[in-house]
Amino acid sequence: MSLSLGQKASLSKCLDKAAVEQFASLAEDYNPVHLDENFAAATPFEVPIVHGMLGASLVSGLLASKVPGPGAIYLGQTLKFTCPIRVGETVTASVEVINIREDKPIATLKTEVVTEQGVTAIIGEATVMLP
Repeated sequence: MSLSLGQKASLSKCLDKAAVEQFASLAEDYNPVHLDENFAAATPFEVPIVHGMLGASLVSGLLASKVPGPGAIYLGQTLKFTCPIRVGETVTASVEVINIREDKPIATLKTEVVTEQGVTAIIGEATVMLP
C-alpha cells in the first residue's frame, strides 16, 4: 500500500450498553462507573461512561483495515483522555499520517476519537510498521 503524508481515514460507531458489557467482560474491567446507572449517577459524569480503552480500540481497527491497512503492525500509541464518552454515544475515530520515516517502513499517525457533539474525547499518536 502506498502511504502519503496527510492521508486520513475514519469510522463511526455507536458504543452502546452491549458493547460496553462485552468490553468489560473481555478486559475484566467491571468498574461500576461503566456498568451501573445508580453508581454513575453519584459521580461527576451522572451517567455510565464508556471504558476509555474501548473508545481508543477503534483506532486499532482503522490502522488494521484502512490506513495503513492490512499487515500494519502497531508499535506504540500515546493517549490522552480529554472528556468522557457516554454509553450509547456514536463516536468517530480518525487517523492521519503525520510522518513517514525514510530509513525504515515506519509511520506516525495522529489519532483522535470525537463524540457526536464534536468534542474530542481521546487524542494521541500511533506508531506503526508498514506492511
